[in-house]
Parts: sequence; structure tokens; C-alpha cells
Amino acid sequence: MHKRLISALVAIGLGISSTVFAADEGFDEYVLELKAEAREHGISESIINSAFEGIKYTEHAVKADKNQPEKKLTLDEYIPRAVPDWKVKQANRLYQEHKPTLDRIGRKYGVQPRFIVALWGVESNFGRLMGNYNVIEALSTLAYEGRRETFFRKQVMAALTILNDGHITPQEMKGSWAGAMGQPQFMPTSFLAYAVDGNNDGRIDIWQSEEDVFASAANYLKMSGWNDEYTWGRQVKSPEGISESFKGVEKEKARPLDEWQKLGVRKINGHALPKANIDAWLIQPDDESGRAYLIYGNYQTLLSWNRSHYFALAVSHLADRIR
Repeated sequence: MHKRLISALVAIGLGISSTVFAADEGFDEYVLELKAEAREHGISESIINSAFEGIKYTEHAVKADKNQPEKKLTLDEYIPRAVPDWKVKQANRLYQEHKPTLDRIGRKYGVQPRFIVALWGVESNFGRLMGNYNVIEALSTLAYEGRRETFFRKQVMAALTILNDGHITPQEMKGSWAGAMGQPQFMPTSFLAYAVDGNNDGRIDIWQSEEDVFASAANYLKMSGWNDEYTWGRQVKSPEGISESFKGVEKEKARPLDEWQKLGVRKINGHALPKANIDAWLIQPDDESGRAYLIYGNYQTLLSWNRSHYFALAVSHLADRIR
């Protein structure tokens, strides 16, 4: 029997609250396991000691993971809240403020700068909301809690690797309750796969260096298949009665624009679709009476960043309003 289950049963039998149980020696023993695994991964003893020093079971992280909101707003409700006018105004101001850097990075990675700024705005409100959790503590807690142990244990080892490589100190490695880090909110494995040194100072600092943030976001998109010859897609009018089997993001549901035109799909203003040689997918994230979109490969790339239509559409709508 897994020792966490044994500890839980003992705690229940003794009438001890789950909060007390969760913070007991079971977590401390689990941290010893993580330290042993970190040594096997070649993490230095000094990093192991400093990263795990004083960490505790963080119940707030577990509660947040378990209690994510079930009721969803419709897109008509969500988009105005996710992309309010004040955020659009900030996005345009910051786009102009950082334009030389954004243009350079956009050319290097083949990504339109407006999408870099939109991701920045949606993920962390342009670096203002990065989370204040100790990343090692939060990830270790979620791994110990057990529902997604393999995933979060992998993230712990990736975070330790980042520390071992000298990009950030344990005290400065802050993030969300789920361990998403810095201004682009990268999970540690995404950091290792995509984050780059945008200002050539020898470190990758997605917490404080805006050049590193922009370059890392652009590299993520490029490595995930972004094509800067195209945009993300568009909101459309979908004809009544179109088969539900035509809708979705699966590879086999892609059709050229002229086929969607023949099926009766039109621009939101009722005009004909563009005459472009590009495949598109028809999606209606709410239901058949909700908003409809024709989306392109770049939208699929945004979904690889976060598998949420609401996230991808917030980024897309914000990007469309940056000039």
C-alpha cells in the first residue's frame, strides 16, 4: 500500500484533519524521495539543499487544482472580459514602446509581434501577474498529492535543472499555484524546451527580462509550427443545419476556404470568404447557437500552448486589436 494512503488512513483513524495529515512527515519523506531523484539527474547538492530548504505542503495549491471553475461563461460574455478596452490600450502602448525589440525578434523567429504582445497580455497582464508561489514547493506539493504525480514530478526535476543551470535562484523562482513561471507562464518543461536568451547575457530570465520573454514566446510559437504568412482565423457566420461532424480541430476536418464557401460559411459581415489557398477548421466552442470561427494552423499552434479555445481566442482577439 502506498505510504501516502497509509498515512491518510492513520490520520483519519486518529481523527486528525487532512490539513494536519498533509503537512506531516509523509510530505517530508516524499521530499527525500525527490532529493534522491534529483541527485540521479545530476543536480548539485547545493541546489538541492537550497531549493528544498523549508518547503511545506501547500494546501492552497491543491485546493486551486481541485476547485477550478466548472461554470463557463459564453464567448459573448468572456471575450469582453478577457480583452477589455484598457488591456487593448495597454497592449498598443507597450507594442509601440518595445517596437524595435519586437520587430527584431519577430523577424528572427517568423512571428508577428502583435501575437507576442497578446500572449504576454493574456498570460500575465504584461508581467504584472506572475504568481507568488515558491515553484519547487508548489510542484512538490502537487506531485505528493498524487492525482497527477508523474506530470508534476517531471516538472519538479525540470525546475531543479533550471536552477542548476543558473538561470534563476530558488528564492526568485516564483510562479502560479500550478508551477507556471514568469511573464509567459511557462511550465518548467516548456522552459527547457523553448525558453531562449533574448538579450544574450548568458541567462534565460523570463521573470524580469522582457527581451527573454519576447524571444521565448516567439521561439515557442516557431517550434510549434507558426507561419507568419497567415493570421489565426476569423469569426464567421455558419449556416443553419451544417453537420456537427464538420466541426472541430482534428486534422481530418480541415478543408480549403473555397470548400467552406460552398458549404455556406461567410465572413461575420456576410461577405464571401477570402480567396486564399489555406486549410481551415470550423469551430463553435459554445454550441451551435454560439460564436463560430474558421481557424487556421496558427490557431492550432496557440492550442499547443494552452488547450483552451477560450485562451486561444482571447489571444487572437487581442492580437487583432494591436496596430
